[in-house]
Amino acid sequence: MLKVGDKLPAGSLQEYVEVEGNGCSVGPNTFDIAKLTAGKKIAVFGLPGAFTPTCSAKHVPGYVEKAAELKAAGVDEIWCVSVNDSFVMGAWGREQKTAGKVRMMADGSADFAKATGLTLDLTARGMGVRSQRYSMLVADGVVKSLNIEAPGKFEVSDAGTMVAQAKQLLA
Repeated sequence: MLKVGDKLPAGSLQEYVEVEGNGCSVGPNTFDIAKLTAGKKIAVFGLPGAFTPTCSAKHVPGYVEKAAELKAAGVDEIWCVSVNDSFVMGAWGREQKTAGKVRMMADGSADFAKATGLTLDLTARGMGVRSQRYSMLVADGVVKSLNIEAPGKFEVSDAGTMVAQAKQLLA
């Protein structure tokens, strides 16, 4: 399992891009994790699924609300990672009004979740293999903090915790 001090695993994530520009076309775009994190400080939060209750009511809205505080603390980007396809993540991002604040990154086949060891088996609930709920602060591809929630909990991966860690670790 991924831990503080580890480099993020190699691989890619997808993002549904709404407006063409910066070398990105409209629609799903694939991004190399190593290239995307190089030289940047990124607050990453993972969750079990788009449009699910806690994720939609608390997790994503908290990061949208605290985006300016995270950027003021030295965070360059905020990523929401979920085992959903980029079309679903794009639609969820529109609903949650994440544009310009949180990048909605799709891990459609759970490759990133599996590579980090942060999977959650929700097969019995008809959802397959998903991501655990977590947050992490990543600097130049290296994990600086990692907050993994206990099953069914939402206590340590919230945006407020990440703001405090960013202020401490990026100061």
